[in-house]
Amino acid sequence: MKRKIGVISGLVIILLGLFALPRLAAPASPTQEKTQAEALAESMTLEEKVGQMFLACVSDSGADPEDISTWRPGGYLFFADFFESRSTKEAADRIAAFQDAAKIPMLMAVDEEGGTVTRVSRFPAYRGQPFASPMELYRSGGLAAVLEDTEEKSSLLLSLGVNVNLAPVCDMTEDKDSFIYARTLGQDAETTAEYTAAVVKSMKESGIGSALKHFPGYGGNADTHTGIATDTRDYDQFLSHDFLPFQAGIEAGAPCVMVSHNIVTCMDAEVPASLSSEVHRILRETLGFEGVILTDDLSMDGVQDYIDDEDMAVAAIQAGNDLLCASQYQTQIPAVIDAVKSGELSEEQITDSVIRILRWKQELGLLK
Repeated sequence: MKRKIGVISGLVIILLGLFALPRLAAPASPTQEKTQAEALAESMTLEEKVGQMFLACVSDSGADPEDISTWRPGGYLFFADFFESRSTKEAADRIAAFQDAAKIPMLMAVDEEGGTVTRVSRFPAYRGQPFASPMELYRSGGLAAVLEDTEEKSSLLLSLGVNVNLAPVCDMTEDKDSFIYARTLGQDAETTAEYTAAVVKSMKESGIGSALKHFPGYGGNADTHTGIATDTRDYDQFLSHDFLPFQAGIEAGAPCVMVSHNIVTCMDAEVPASLSSEVHRILRETLGFEGVILTDDLSMDGVQDYIDDEDMAVAAIQAGNDLLCASQYQTQIPAVIDAVKSGELSEEQITDSVIRILRWKQELGLLK
């Protein structure tokens, strides 16, 4: 009996000691983050919410603080001409001015994959030579070289105020003559999956947003910048091959997936993937992705040849996209607002997409 009392007394002393220890602040839970995003979304007007769903593609002449006040876009996607005639300080100051004009901080994005796709490093003012392609880096130095390059790239972009790099490319093809080949890692599915996960984690640690592209996997298809591309591969090919890098990136915490304009007949033979509700269902349900789904540029011929500008934005949202990469946003934003008012689109769906976008902004430290 004395022994039991002694044990109980000892436990009481230990528990009292634990309660006396200073307590660390509990980290914010995903539920708390969601609540903040929901509260902000609920405080926004319909016009503000629709604006948030547009990643506006802007040339140097089109980027303007007044444009931000008028259309309230969720972000800007900068092309190379924005950086071409500016020093690093001038570019950073200009991007900061855009952020100052925004009621809700914006996603500031570029395509800086390396190799054939560079928007910033191609100019000597920003780097001595353009960033090499992932394929070149991997062949010369393996994954270590790719990650060293990723860290440097993220640091450069963040110093300019760019908080999203639309990378990594998850596509794979063995066809060296295909449009996409030079932008791929040039390796098998397992290696590409390992690369994708590592790059996503590196970008996340650096504090810059990533986007897996181009779902459901480009393969060796034609260039959708210049026309409609049709992919006739079997669904099993995607399950066993093309989906693997996307799955790895999603599991590594990728916040965004970009959907291509390819018509993938095994999933939807009628419309481009970017406008297909079935492709989006597969991304959500089969791959379990809960983040932001982004269209490829809606000004590309692969989708322009299919549908006109105003109907395109509405159709893209109906398909399940959260964020629209758009050059014609001045006409598309009003079209989406009208579609909500007429009942063609539900405001509930708009709000759900905006909450996903705001969560991403919170993860990037943009929301106070």
